[in-house]
Amino acid sequence: MRKTLALASLSLGIAFVNTIWPAVAQVPTTIPLPVPLPTQPSTPPELQLPLLPVDIGNSCTPVSTCLGWDEQIFGSRGKRGDRQAVLAAIDNSLRYLAKDSAIAAYKDYPVPGITRDRVRRSLLRFRQLVATAKSATQLQAAIRREFVFYKSVGNDGKGTVKFTAYYEPVYQASRVKTSIYKYPLYQLPLNFAQWAKPHPKRIDLEGKDGLLGDKSQLRGLEFLWFRDRLDAYMVHIQGSAQIRLTNGKTTSVGYAGGTDYPWTSIGKELAKDGKLPLESLTMPRLISYFRQNPLELSNYLPRWERFVFFKETSGRQATGSIHVPVTAERSIATDKSVMPPGALALINSSFPYPDVGGKLEYRTVSRFVLDQDTGSAIKGPGRVDYFMGTGKLAGDRAGITGGNGSLYYLLLKK
Repeated sequence: MRKTLALASLSLGIAFVNTIWPAVAQVPTTIPLPVPLPTQPSTPPELQLPLLPVDIGNSCTPVSTCLGWDEQIFGSRGKRGDRQAVLAAIDNSLRYLAKDSAIAAYKDYPVPGITRDRVRRSLLRFRQLVATAKSATQLQAAIRREFVFYKSVGNDGKGTVKFTAYYEPVYQASRVKTSIYKYPLYQLPLNFAQWAKPHPKRIDLEGKDGLLGDKSQLRGLEFLWFRDRLDAYMVHIQGSAQIRLTNGKTTSVGYAGGTDYPWTSIGKELAKDGKLPLESLTMPRLISYFRQNPLELSNYLPRWERFVFFKETSGRQATGSIHVPVTAERSIATDKSVMPPGALALINSSFPYPDVGGKLEYRTVSRFVLDQDTGSAIKGPGRVDYFMGTGKLAGDRAGITGGNGSLYYLLLKK
């Protein structure tokens, strides 16, 4: 993807924040959705390092409340574990760490003791532990014994990290323009690197209604058409998508480049104009609003001035900013100017899961993840975007994800 896959719960401007939850694995919560936004956090010290080693102590009970607990690897609640997915995600990071780009990324990493070699060795040992551990308790004990926990200072200097989630959508599109399929995706112009700045804005490239067509300087670069403008826009937001073609075949698209403009929250724009209340914005509510008021798309979508270009990826998995596939519920996106790319991390926060009836409920969970992506709206040590996966359920879950939690990176003691 390249996390210009901007974030599902921020994709149309949502900014959910829950209260901070204790690290209790898979405990259903009764918090109603959505939850009110808190006051703005204080600014952390300017020169504070993004990660600091912490003493996690030698004992903790019950174990399910202690750092390093991750029952999802081994399965619970009648569901199979995702051990193989974790191993695959680790292997993806190891491939990245062998590249010259990783050597360059770690050359000036600011946190003392965190080096590419140590990150790589830590992943190799963690992989061995995951492959051989018999239970979450056994894995947790080994992790706490052999690893140092580096905690993110968060957005307040005290460890508070805001979590959102993103996903890979699945949409239907046509390879040819028709009266129904008329909203295009564009390939990256061959001369894009030579474009003068400031770049043209979204409205200049696709028009207010998204149908500038032959009058656009992008004429001839169209390669897929959508029947719904909001679908095409959401691909811009998410940065990649799986595509069901009208001829019955399938393909996929991924991020190829984008114009030089910052993130604009469409949800906040709607709230500012009194169209929707900011305190109860959800992705489904925003989509419902635009479905009921399609003419409003022309008023609000151009307010995000950035324009994104795509390439066909022929069904490949969504790919993160370090150019390896991202794995459902095992990959995160962070600000790579402050966080170690490809590294092993542990997150504690609340995420929605379907109950036996299919209704989404929050559970506070602890998860081992790999830091493999980034995003235009993911800035500073207090932001994490969690990859939910592909398809409708992943999108439904991502669309209502938002809360505060904590983020740790794990490095071998030696």
